[in-house]
Amino acid sequence: MDSEDDDFFYDEDEEASDELDDDYLGDDIDSSEPAAKRSYDDDFQYECLTPESIVSTMNRSIDDVNNVFQISPATARILLTHFKWDKEKLLERYYSGDQEKLFEEAHVINPLKLRGNSTNKLTVSGSGRLNSKIDCDICLSPVLQNSMAGLECGHMFCTLCWNEYLNTKILEENIGQHIFCPATNCSILVDENFVSSVLQDIRVKSKYLKLIADSFVQSHRLMRWCPAPDCTNAVKVSYNVARTVNCLCSFSFCFGCGESTHEPVKCKWLRKWQKKCDDDSETSNWISANTKECPKCHVTIEKNGGCNHMVCRNSACKCDFCWVCLGPWDSHGSSWYNCNRYDEKEAQAARDAQAKSRAKLERYLFYCNRYMNHLQSAKFEKKLYEKIRLKMDSMQQHNMSWIEVQFLKQAVDVLCQCRNMLKYTYVFAFYLKKNNHSIIFEDNQRDLEMATEVLSEYLERDINSEEAQEIKQKVQDKYRYCEQRRKVLLDHVYEGYERDFWEYHEP
Repeated sequence: MDSEDDDFFYDEDEEASDELDDDYLGDDIDSSEPAAKRSYDDDFQYECLTPESIVSTMNRSIDDVNNVFQISPATARILLTHFKWDKEKLLERYYSGDQEKLFEEAHVINPLKLRGNSTNKLTVSGSGRLNSKIDCDICLSPVLQNSMAGLECGHMFCTLCWNEYLNTKILEENIGQHIFCPATNCSILVDENFVSSVLQDIRVKSKYLKLIADSFVQSHRLMRWCPAPDCTNAVKVSYNVARTVNCLCSFSFCFGCGESTHEPVKCKWLRKWQKKCDDDSETSNWISANTKECPKCHVTIEKNGGCNHMVCRNSACKCDFCWVCLGPWDSHGSSWYNCNRYDEKEAQAARDAQAKSRAKLERYLFYCNRYMNHLQSAKFEKKLYEKIRLKMDSMQQHNMSWIEVQFLKQAVDVLCQCRNMLKYTYVFAFYLKKNNHSIIFEDNQRDLEMATEVLSEYLERDINSEEAQEIKQKVQDKYRYCEQRRKVLLDHVYEGYERDFWEYHEP
């Protein structure tokens, strides 16, 4: 692991791929990547990168900048990280702006100042004899000058203190990209050349390399880690948009938010829904049975004592009212005026206010129950894969090939996709205002739901009641129809996004 300045990153053999031209892919997608899985949906493309190809992709970007600026790869990497690996933006800023300010913002010393200076990053302090001793500013111990090291900023510390500092940052704090010079008020970043020169522990160096590669993905505006458990791959897209991408591990997720695929609802509304579910779902039934609304501001209030004199805690309200009749408390007095007498007008007003609040809760519960139902069904139907695998094995023993029985797995794949989409159609519908297109959407939702239930029931109950070839034709017909209804629903939703059909209930 001990290496020279320009060899600190991994070197990997790269295989050329003739699948696409670079012009088609654009500057941010590299067509020579061997371990890539690409999608061509209109002008949106993406590739999946393994840990090895992540490093080679990073090194190629560094080389591109280094060839233009003629600076060290370590400095080029820090500059690229500062610009979220946008090479064009970095080049534009470098040639059109204040270069000194650019390097200052990136927390590196301007390399143009260092040219002609023979001092390395592992610096020997002073011009005196190397066997003379000076005090380290961290441990305050006298140390030989040739055991001192520092960055281009000129702050010198003993190598033992540097090792302890770097070990703490890398091993305990898991920091690679943002390790700064330990001198007070110094913001110069430690780079891989210095780490390679100072650190002796191969294990720490290896961890540092991984952290640098991880920071490449985390800081890159066009990359995201696959969120699947135990997956170490990343996805790189041609431009940043909330689209579904499929990792090499077969996990599908939204590039925009990193959540599992949630078509047709947008990320914004999904976040609102998740927050609402976290806030409301566990308590909604209890709230409905045990609370009332303030007659003035209609905030939900719980009675926590025997006294019926209620004071609204809403700072903008502070309404005094009676818990029994919801009337103003100051009208009660000692005679309980009107509290024991039924007043149709007041009662109707109270009922109207409470009915409005309850209607909102009931509407939420309507969509939440259907959302949770499809979520639960999807969990059960994932277990179908084992049942279908056994059925496929059985069919192969009755003169059907492995390829011929794959229709069963395809059917379960389609079923799970439809369940997942139906779950999120209820999130979409919850925030949707009624108009002609929302009615069409609900019709498409109903058709997909009916087709999905038919397919689900057939796969779970009726699959053993027919001969193999008859089963194949029926299953294919059913899952192809589900696919068709799913596509119709999605096409209409995305047409609505493009042509601005949809209107929303803002929470």
